[in-house]
Amino acid sequence: MKAVCLFCGARPGNDPRFVAEAQVFGRGLAQAGLRLVYGGGHVGLMGLAADAALAAGGEVIGVIPQALVDREVAHERVTKLHVTRNMHERKALMADLSDAFVALPGGFGTLDELCEIITWAQLGLHAKPIILLNTAGFYDGFLEFIRTAADSGFIAAEHLQLFRVAKTPEEVLRALSVSSRP
Repeated sequence: MKAVCLFCGARPGNDPRFVAEAQVFGRGLAQAGLRLVYGGGHVGLMGLAADAALAAGGEVIGVIPQALVDREVAHERVTKLHVTRNMHERKALMADLSDAFVALPGGFGTLDELCEIITWAQLGLHAKPIILLNTAGFYDGFLEFIRTAADSGFIAAEHLQLFRVAKTPEEVLRALSVSSRP
């Protein structure tokens, strides 16, 4: 494993634990020698995780659509910044550049990216690890929805194993370490 894709908020949220854990995660990736691939912005949790990884000497690859560059949200200090034509290209490139996926708290964009990458795994388009960092129970409602969808016959039982849930950044980093072993 060389690169981990991060999905998370373009806002910091209103719980200081969101900020703290994004920073711990970014720093931890760098210390583990793993490249961070993310949405390319300097704002919110994504910017904080990128800054923490950079400050720890890590490699950070941003992938951002031109429309967001035009809105001046691109991170100017990342190791490499890929500018795409649209969000579809962004998500595809982020997936291609990554060996695993981690979701921290976020909004619609985070949920979109997370659900798409889980769906791609369900369809057999990739077999890369997917981990949700459930900071302060942030994903509890989402996980309840998934259980309800499975109980209602919309998600097969075996597809409930397509992702893992972690409670701390350290637990995510340990899971990534285990996933990278032969």
